[in-house]
Amino acid sequence: MNFTIDRDVLLEKLTIINHGLPSKTPMKVLECIKIEVTDQDVYLTSSNSDIAIEVLVKDSSLVIQEPGRTVVPGKLFIDLVKAFDSKKVTIFLIEDRSLMLKADRKEYMINIMDVSDYPNPKFGTLENPFSLPAFLVKQLIDETIFACSNINRSPMLLGVNFKLTSNVLKATSTNSYRLSQKIINIENYNDFEVTIPAKSLDELEKCLDSYDPKGNVDLYFTEGKLVFKFQNVMFLTNLLDGNFPDTSSIIPESNPITVRFNKDELLQALNRISILSPAEKVTDREISFNAIKLKIDKTNEVELSSANNQGAGKEIVVPTDININEPLVIGFSSKYLTEALKVIPSTEVELGFKNSMKQFTIKGIDYPSLVELVLPFRLDE
Repeated sequence: MNFTIDRDVLLEKLTIINHGLPSKTPMKVLECIKIEVTDQDVYLTSSNSDIAIEVLVKDSSLVIQEPGRTVVPGKLFIDLVKAFDSKKVTIFLIEDRSLMLKADRKEYMINIMDVSDYPNPKFGTLENPFSLPAFLVKQLIDETIFACSNINRSPMLLGVNFKLTSNVLKATSTNSYRLSQKIINIENYNDFEVTIPAKSLDELEKCLDSYDPKGNVDLYFTEGKLVFKFQNVMFLTNLLDGNFPDTSSIIPESNPITVRFNKDELLQALNRISILSPAEKVTDREISFNAIKLKIDKTNEVELSSANNQGAGKEIVVPTDININEPLVIGFSSKYLTEALKVIPSTEVELGFKNSMKQFTIKGIDYPSLVELVLPFRLDE
């Protein structure tokens, strides 16, 4: 194996490959990057227990002198390429025992592992894809992933559920105390339902950062897994096995109480009032309290308040519109509401309430494709 390539081109591909390297693993070979050189191309592969990434390296600067393959310690290889300041780098094997990196007057040798020990990710035959623009894939991830659970006792809640029915795709995440659902239209594709681990989607989004947002991402189902293909990258992820809870009945079509706010003004008020909110966490129930109280009285003023053992605070937030038939007092996590508001790309938002004990909705006034829920909890008066 022997090839020369522009250092910046190689580093760009390695940046993507890095997202497939495990942070910890009992299998040392998974800490490696597989390098496979054909007569015309170079393939880089990384893999862990959840995802596998393969990048095809094609560039005018690539000169292949000899094909071959090997596996090399991933972090070390990336760090060395990153540290080089040369325009070109030459990479070749020395008697199948070590890998040499040469750049100008620099030479570095890395011990390699047996390539036969490296697992062979099955990317499948890649048939019958459906395509989405990269920016829409990133939206689906951004607007749902934050609401996933992080407790292993509820494994299906560790991911985002994607369900296509009658050309309507719903991406839903929940940890049982909050929910986020993004809805988009998909034409001419068979119905399906899968749940993708949140940590896989997080790495996918990072891989898409350098990709043209208007470029297409093709999605393929293969042997119980899902492949995202874009540019010269194939991103393979496991799927969560089980039934995602039916959340359709908990999203109300309308609410008797609605209050509209300027989103930035509401966020600023939440940031201030949460400074004095109780911050205890009940980890077995996955509630991060940050408890605050919202109160609407006969004057239609909206009051936010909080208190802990160090002090108390309250402030009035002026709504842009309000529709209420009786006073409302409701307690909830400011953290949950803040995180919901941050992903809504709308200057004005609407909070919809049924009563003080039912989940309430958060929507963007000019962004109907996203709806979010937060479950309230009792507060001592």
